[in-house]
Amino acid sequence: MNAIANQVGSGSFSAAAAYAAIAATALSGSALVLLHVLSPAFAPSWRMVSEYANGQHAWLLLLVFATWALSSVALTVALWPVWSSAFGKAGLIFLVLAGVGQMMGGLFDINHKLHGPAAMIGIPSLCIATVLLTMAMSRHAGIVAPPMWSAHLPWIAFALMLGMFALFFSALKSAGVDVSEQTGPLKELPPGVSGYVGWANRLIFVSSYLWTVLAALAVVKAAAR
Repeated sequence: MNAIANQVGSGSFSAAAAYAAIAATALSGSALVLLHVLSPAFAPSWRMVSEYANGQHAWLLLLVFATWALSSVALTVALWPVWSSAFGKAGLIFLVLAGVGQMMGGLFDINHKLHGPAAMIGIPSLCIATVLLTMAMSRHAGIVAPPMWSAHLPWIAFALMLGMFALFFSALKSAGVDVSEQTGPLKELPPGVSGYVGWANRLIFVSSYLWTVLAALAVVKAAAR
């Protein structure tokens, strides 16, 4: 911790914080994969990741979100030198907000009234942060930014998820299912209705993991110079 504090204070990139971000990302991703293995009843094609809170392994879901948040916080520390630019300041602020939303998503599960606000804080903030920070890194002399396409993947996944939601709800309505009258998540799909919103939801996690690791590796290389 002292090494990280010293590097942040000196304005240099923190390899220790970058490694922490990578480790937290790996743990979050591993817990998410394990949830799929342990909870096969939740069809990944149309069930949201947050719905695992209603299964027998809710603690694993909390681990997914908590370590996801930790990766955002650690990466904020690792990328602190880009605070010197306007893009960097804005990007780091949005990355912290993403971490707040991610932690809220774990603490307030899908059955809590704050889960929706958590998603609307965390996901859009993440989408903005990846683009702004990649731009800031590309303008910083001390680091080589990850490819820009990796920064765009989170918002593309988010837009895809919103589109899939619209199509999914439209299909349910055509099948005679009024979502507004549901007292909880759907347990099964009506005949003739298929959904892919779950895959789009998972793509947000995967794209976030990918960009975080690429950004953290860029920090590691910069710190080694």
